[in-house]
Amino acid sequence: MSKVRYHIYVVELSKKVFTENRRFREANPQFNGVLECLYVGMTSKTPKERFEQHKKGSLSKKGHNLSSSIVKKYGQYLRGSLYNHIAPISSRAEALKREEALALELRRKRYAVWYN
Repeated sequence: MSKVRYHIYVVELSKKVFTENRRFREANPQFNGVLECLYVGMTSKTPKERFEQHKKGSLSKKGHNLSSSIVKKYGQYLRGSLYNHIAPISSRAEALKREEALALELRRKRYAVWYN
């Protein structure tokens, strides 16, 4: 059996998310409107497969929503230049830590960022 590998990925969002979504705006008081709005996630799929799941609004076998409503509504495309340097990670816990670290690093650079 092959070991699961987790990938960190970044989706560029339409800037409408900042004006239309209060929670997104409140999470990003540092945003000055110059850089992009982003979503940072982690997945056991390829980033491309995961982005397609978000956009389709896919459901799990148990009927759970697999897509972020923010990515479904505002997601434009993957921003490989912001995550391609991160090697696949073998532990889910470590991937969650890396997802948060990247999101906070991008916020410090004045991007507006959403992550779970």
